[in-house]
Amino acid sequence: MTHPWDDPRVSRGMTEQLRHRRELLAAGHQPLGWKLAFGGPAALERLRTTAPLVGFLTDRGLVSPGATISLSGWKKPTAEPELAVYLGKDLPAGSDRQTAIAAISALGPAIEVADVDHPSDDVEGTLARNIYQRHVILGRKDVLRAGGNISNLTCRVWRNAVEIANTSNLEALTGELIDIVRHVANVLGQFDETLQAGQLIIAGSIILPIWVQPGEEITFALEPIDTINIRFAPHSER
Repeated sequence: MTHPWDDPRVSRGMTEQLRHRRELLAAGHQPLGWKLAFGGPAALERLRTTAPLVGFLTDRGLVSPGATISLSGWKKPTAEPELAVYLGKDLPAGSDRQTAIAAISALGPAIEVADVDHPSDDVEGTLARNIYQRHVILGRKDVLRAGGNISNLTCRVWRNAVEIANTSNLEALTGELIDIVRHVANVLGQFDETLQAGQLIIAGSIILPIWVQPGEEITFALEPIDTINIRFAPHSER
């Protein structure tokens, strides 16, 4: 059986990424959790990978809902509405589905802001750069969604007050939620890391990435849980 980490591009990229993470933690960053990317069928085919790529989050990237971010110096900024999965228990590598379900304490909305400043088809380089991660915006946690229950959730997204997405198919571009939580635990276990209680996972963009410009605002409603938004400073506010 072939595992995602058997791909030398993934192995080398994760090794470099996690080396950088350890440096940041030693410098005072606090661990927040993990992120997933490129999990949709088209992305897997294009990158010739078998599972989503895994990156990390720290407290330095956390931004409050409604805040304004400057895009000065960015190359190709994007905003991605995602599910945030909160862990109430450690999840070791090799855990079965029921163990993964029992480890999920809540769900909520998230917006990841990334800067695609490197060709994504370079899997090793993308992983080494932590998959373009810059910021994450988090909404309210819903503990009634413990276990990863996504039934009757709807994703609605507005760009500058114009609705651009409305879907209840939250796993089409990410893969099945429980499977990808297990995938994160398994990948981390191969590189001497652990998915721990108190951490969160942002599970990959529910819709296609939104390429954003200065002066824009993105609003994401994960109904019925919460609505969050992020603004991008106009050129004059750089």
